Amino acid sequence: MEIIIVSSEAVPYVQTGGLGDVVGAFANQLALKNHHVYLIIPFFRNIRQNRSKLKLKICVSALEVKMGDRTFSCRVWKTFPAPNLQVFFIEYNDFFDRNNLYVDGFEEYEDNGERFSFFCKAALDLSLKIKLNPDIIHVNDWQTALIPYYLKTWYWNEPSFKNTASVFTIHNMGYQGRINRSKSSFLGLNWMQMRSEEFEDQGKINLLKGGIFYADVITTVSPTYAKEILTEPGGCGLSNHLSRRTIDVTGILNGIDDQLWNPETDPYIPENFSRKNLFGKTVCKANLQKQFGFEVNPEIPIFGIVSRLAYQKGLQLLMECADDIMQWELQFILLGSGDPSYSEFFQNLAKRYPGKAGVYIGFQTELSHLIEAGSDFSIMPSLYEPCGLNQLYSMLYGTLPIVRATGGLNDTVEKFDEENLTGTGFVFDDISSNALRNTIGWALSTWYDKREAYKKIQLQAMNQDFSWKNPIREYESVYRKAIRRRKDWH
Repeated sequence: MEIIIVSSEAVPYVQTGGLGDVVGAFANQLALKNHHVYLIIPFFRNIRQNRSKLKLKICVSALEVKMGDRTFSCRVWKTFPAPNLQVFFIEYNDFFDRNNLYVDGFEEYEDNGERFSFFCKAALDLSLKIKLNPDIIHVNDWQTALIPYYLKTWYWNEPSFKNTASVFTIHNMGYQGRINRSKSSFLGLNWMQMRSEEFEDQGKINLLKGGIFYADVITTVSPTYAKEILTEPGGCGLSNHLSRRTIDVTGILNGIDDQLWNPETDPYIPENFSRKNLFGKTVCKANLQKQFGFEVNPEIPIFGIVSRLAYQKGLQLLMECADDIMQWELQFILLGSGDPSYSEFFQNLAKRYPGKAGVYIGFQTELSHLIEAGSDFSIMPSLYEPCGLNQLYSMLYGTLPIVRATGGLNDTVEKFDEENLTGTGFVFDDISSNALRNTIGWALSTWYDKREAYKKIQLQAMNQDFSWKNPIREYESVYRKAIRRRKDWH
């Protein structure tokens, strides 16, 4: 198929979280299956700064983009990172040459509506300019949610898009792109689109909601999350709109880049290892203990966290029981950034428990890999988690996850069964600090009192297949379904 993927993020070019990881790896995997893939992302500042290293060249020197009430001219850069994969970058400095992608400090940019509606329109105009005839345009999250609408309105009579189907992947319902209603003219929305069935949402424009209305097929990033978003609170206010399209909603687990995340070849860790030879993991653990000033002792378990510091991640549950947990014989390490109140709490925790708690506020790629490799357990008490990637990395690195049974965590981590010695991690249901504390205690008890059981489920976790092989097959099926739905719409 000829597939255009439009996203605000994609590794190795730009990312703030899991969206970038997933889109970049997904595009590569589709190309490896001999699809013709065209990835389009904004030309953000950090891409500009690395354009020589990335071997970017100007593809279109002046692309005219007509919005609802204005016309812009932008440039487009291009690179060929792999066979069957071309990557395009939309350059418009007033919108994309900024320090951060979406926020100025901790507040969203006021012009995010204009920035990403322009990006959507430019992606479609670029496709026409370079004469693509895509079977699929695959869009991701609210930043690209206008594309299904544009395809069925502004471009409804465009021969190049006559048979093009749209697939809309929702990576996180919590981010919806709510913007001021006064932007409707710029976006090209008329009174018809400003109905509550389409884009209108409590007096504002909701881009995610409009994407749900117009997309031919909707996917999300795990089967459990696909069910959770059909009711509240999982739907974040949009469950009724998704329920009208139940037959068009599919949950497909994300894969991971197993070239980047592989303990046997990982260049970021001091010693590689495999499920057949775990010696390298003990080296990684000792290195991690030294780095945070802990006692270097393989018998003391490390509980690690690599996470955004956000309400969604359930870290307030950990905060409520942290003092209890720190009385136990364990070591705790956190790497993350986000909400300042969370940062302050965990920094103070490290000061109150020197030699037992270590915290790094920010992000460091090498350290994230070392924590996954050197820890014995990872903690993910998320209130909701569409898919999650860190629990997948943890299992492949022999680090047993402690997770709440929600979304992709529920789909990927099998609860430890002490009687049958099955499972790949420790799972709890209740949103409470008691449930989290008890589950950490359960994991700790398993470590000290049932070490053979721990080793057995550790090997079972490392034996899981989280590659893109199965998800790609599922997406190919979804693409065929989307093409049929597009024909039905005609």
